[in-house]
Amino acid sequence: MTTAQEERTDEELKALAEQAGRDLEDASALEILQWAVDTFGKRFCVTSSMEDAVVAHLASRVLKGVDVVFLDTGYHFPETIGTRDAVEAVMDVNVITLTPRRTVAEQDAEYGPKLHDRDPDLCCKLRKVQPLEEGLKDYAAWATGLRRDESPTRANTPVVGWDEKRRKVKVSPIARWTQDDVDAYVAEHGVLTNPLLMDGYPSVGCAPCTRRVLEGEDARAGRWAGRAKTECGLHG
Repeated sequence: MTTAQEERTDEELKALAEQAGRDLEDASALEILQWAVDTFGKRFCVTSSMEDAVVAHLASRVLKGVDVVFLDTGYHFPETIGTRDAVEAVMDVNVITLTPRRTVAEQDAEYGPKLHDRDPDLCCKLRKVQPLEEGLKDYAAWATGLRRDESPTRANTPVVGWDEKRRKVKVSPIARWTQDDVDAYVAEHGVLTNPLLMDGYPSVGCAPCTRRVLEGEDARAGRWAGRAKTECGLHG
């Protein structure tokens, strides 16, 4: 078993990821995470938006003290920051908070205020995509909480795949889960969740670009409402 990324080329990593995606399609979330930890060791991390701590909790059962990477965009709801602090306090994980190169005030000075209203793609690039790319440099693989049932754009999410943009292995251990599966896991293990999930926000992003969802709407309808935008750029 090889754990050093340097011993594999990008093409080898890509082939490894695609093969694992096929082999682990029917595996449990814990089995998928165990494969990632066995394969990449400390060069594997979990990313979390602190909507809930389900994947972080799962990963901590496989690797105690696993790195959990959180993007503090400067625009989060207080509840999201509170969830991060609670996860750091009570779970056996190592929370790493990434921040953009510019503070919100510095971004406002350079680009003008409320860039998120005028050019949300650029705002997401500056405050999410770039910081994550920099923060993942030392990792060979990263785990996400993506699920196929969340939206049409995520319907084909592999449990293990190749992140072409970042040249890394991308692990989505709960890709096959439904919301009921998530709720059952949270209830069984007492996993921390963002209080906003109980307040009409089934998907939690930055405060200026997230609203409550109306009855009958898609779970992600409250993200960038009124725009064609459906993803921040982290996942496509």
